[in-house]
Amino acid sequence: MGSDLGIAREKIEALPDYASSAHYDSAERIALEYADAITLSDQDVGDDLFAKLKQFYEDDAIIELTAIIAWENASSKFNRALRVASQNLWKRS
Repeated sequence: MGSDLGIAREKIEALPDYASSAHYDSAERIALEYADAITLSDQDVGDDLFAKLKQFYEDDAIIELTAIIAWENASSKFNRALRVASQNLWKRS
């Protein structure tokens, strides 16, 4: 899906290392850190992270980003519980 939108394969493959990858800029790294903090059960969105997020994104963008992350998390949980198989939208070759 991402590659269909013009995102380079190298960038998609570098996602697990977004924090140190040259393929991601500072705004993308903060957005991905935010997504991790929302998604991972052992993390939370602390005040420091939220302040960093506000350096790059306006309130409307943060709300939209949060909604997208929450939707993807809910969809993932829903699909896993109901044994909905992956659609294989993107495969590493």
